[in-house]
Amino acid sequence: METNKKTKTFDAVKMMREIRDKISSETSGMTFEELKAYIETHIKKSGLKSVGQ
Repeated sequence: METNKKTKTFDAVKMMREIRDKISSETSGMTFEELKAYIETHIKKSGLKSVGQ
């Protein structure tokens, strides 16, 4: 039986790790209030709605 091997054009795991690492470096050392403001600012920039709103 033959298998079709496809090359990845998009690596979701790699992208998610890069995003997580970027956020971690930007938010390291922040207080809870600073982190909350960071999240609110980035949600507004993205145009997404907060959970529960």
